[in-house]
Amino acid sequence: MMTILIVDDEPLAREELRRLLEKEADVQIIGEAANAIEAIGAINRQSPDVVFLDIQMPRVSGLEMLSMLDPERMPRIVFLTAHDEYAVQAFEEHAFDYLLKPADPARLEKTLQHLRRERAPQDVRVLKGAAELRQIPCAGVNRITLMKLEDVEYVVSRPAGIYVVGEDGQERFTELTLHTLQEKSHLFRCHRQHLVNPERIREIRFQDGGLAEILTLGGHTVPVSRRFLGALKERLGIG
Repeated sequence: MMTILIVDDEPLAREELRRLLEKEADVQIIGEAANAIEAIGAINRQSPDVVFLDIQMPRVSGLEMLSMLDPERMPRIVFLTAHDEYAVQAFEEHAFDYLLKPADPARLEKTLQHLRRERAPQDVRVLKGAAELRQIPCAGVNRITLMKLEDVEYVVSRPAGIYVVGEDGQERFTELTLHTLQEKSHLFRCHRQHLVNPERIREIRFQDGGLAEILTLGGHTVPVSRRFLGALKERLGIG
């Protein structure tokens, strides 16, 4: 059974694609998402085999969303596009599946046949806009904040989730994993539960037992464990 998540900000487009996919006996639609933030959370929780992903979505595009996914949880991607000739050319060049909207049943069947045969991971890094993480989407009450990486002081993992902290000290929830942030950005792991922005370090205070703590430019303290202290000193050029 092939599990599928549909990601599109247009309800009618999601409904039409769902209608076509539900005719397939070996396909299970496990959810829908109207934006990239919802999609990231659904992918992290449900691990779909395939994501049908709209390119042109507000705030965070489909390609930008790919840069925010954990490489170890990356599903196969089928791109949905209405009229992006450049994107179609890029997909064909790198052998990615795509559908022009509205989806043609014959073309969809061809795509599904390919997905059934080919299960190898796709390398989304070859697509412009999908490789480099430039901002972190943070969810709040009735809002989504896009935080630029240079404004991040540190990131902390708590039992309730992953939180991004800027100079103001406010903790903002994100669906991105610590692994994603570490792999896709310059944020540095200084503790099992913390990443720090090296550009925002004011000083390091060394403590007994090989421990330390970081003081950021915003005046916040971040713990450094013995395991990561040596690598942090090397990163900062400290002897």
